[in-house]
Amino acid sequence: MNSKKLTVAVLLGVVVAAFILGMNFYQKRVQNSQMEKVSKAENRMVRFNSTTLGPIGAPVTIVEFFDPACETCRDFYPIVKDLMKKYPNDVRLVLRYAPFHAGSDKVVKLLEASKRQGKYWQTLEAILAAQPSWASHGSPNLDVAYQVAAQTGLDVKKALADAQTPEIEAVLKQDVEDLTALEVTKTPTFFVNGRGLPSFGPDQLASLVAEEVAKNKK
Repeated sequence: MNSKKLTVAVLLGVVVAAFILGMNFYQKRVQNSQMEKVSKAENRMVRFNSTTLGPIGAPVTIVEFFDPACETCRDFYPIVKDLMKKYPNDVRLVLRYAPFHAGSDKVVKLLEASKRQGKYWQTLEAILAAQPSWASHGSPNLDVAYQVAAQTGLDVKKALADAQTPEIEAVLKQDVEDLTALEVTKTPTFFVNGRGLPSFGPDQLASLVAEEVAKNKK
């Protein structure tokens, strides 16, 4: 390699290294800012009407801000369920809504309304399983989502009427206010006992849950 090529290679390496360092610094700053917000607004993590799964008194709480139209949320659903199975007495899941995609607010309201018929988890799983057939970043096919929900035995006509009630409107409004205050900008976003993931991924989530479970067994 001649000196010119070597100089170019060195400069390129410096630029790449600087970029990586800059990205790491930015991500750390964003995470620190979010954790500061969380520490000052712990009451925004769980509301009295938030959807929960698992023991009420579990020492570890996973709070997930999710969007029913989010592909990654769909991918993480079985991962979170496996964690719940692994720690049946130690972990509670709290679902919060982050309707960032078009039409997601309507699906969220349908899910909330399904609680009144005792069909929440069946409806959620059906909606997520059929996500590729109805979810779209620009033009979701909500009729398909409603048809899928009906297959669980949900009275969709009644649920859509219930979805317009002030109580359900208030749930969505509160979740949006909380995610804004907590600087949640993407889905899914996880907090484990108030702690955000050091970096995003299923292994990072599992490690943080394991750490909190171990901590509470001492």
